[in-house]
Amino acid sequence: MQTRIFDPSVILSTLPELLSYLSVTLLVAFASVFFGSVFGMVLAKAKLGNHRLLKGLAHGYTYIMRCTPSIVLLFIVFYGLPKLAEAFTDLNLHEVNRAVYAIITFTLLFGAYISEVFRAAYQAVPKGQYEAAVSIGLTPFQAFRQVMLPQAAVVALPNFGNSLINLMKEGALAYTIGLIDMLGKANLIIAQNFGAYGVEIYLAAMLVYWGLTTLVGQGFNVLEAHLSKGQVRTRQTAKVRVPVLNGPSLGLIKKLQRQALH
Repeated sequence: MQTRIFDPSVILSTLPELLSYLSVTLLVAFASVFFGSVFGMVLAKAKLGNHRLLKGLAHGYTYIMRCTPSIVLLFIVFYGLPKLAEAFTDLNLHEVNRAVYAIITFTLLFGAYISEVFRAAYQAVPKGQYEAAVSIGLTPFQAFRQVMLPQAAVVALPNFGNSLINLMKEGALAYTIGLIDMLGKANLIIAQNFGAYGVEIYLAAMLVYWGLTTLVGQGFNVLEAHLSKGQVRTRQTAKVRVPVLNGPSLGLIKKLQRQALH
């Protein structure tokens, strides 16, 4: 039996075919991030609130999602939702695009993970600033939007970027339910070649993921550098990131910071 030799040219010839399905991969990733962020804000709000039942449910949900493998949840959503729809309604979900199931799955996961990022970022902002903002006539929503949110966003940005990169990589699991995204196309190409050149084709997919995650990571680094004042040295000569904000909220925040100290 003749052994196939590693052929680097297959990597280059496969890249255009994989890139033609990159839009599907990005759709699943960014749609999941958008809906997951909204869901994560709701969970973070419940965790920070005073309602014991909602707080317990939010923490319990986060714990369950953290303990559930992504691929297991994906199969539960893909096979379970149509069964539930048949049991309680007349809806037929078997013909729904598989991307929808992937987005639902990763929305549930991302919402749980990012809720902890949002909660920690909000708690990192001194509570006295919120109270001072309300005391000078701002509504609770205005105090949150103009004072707390801009500062919390700077704190949450690095972990948010890491979570986005992790989600893009986990999104590769969507091919297991038949979604033809970038990795799904890679598997189709391997099948068309009767299993040949599998290493080369997967290396091509890996190169695309490397490039994608590098671009996203660098984008968040640039954004963080734009929003951060830089580094200052403490008495122990340690370097500490100090956030600085630009925009109409900056003057109000500085005023509230001074007021909170008195």
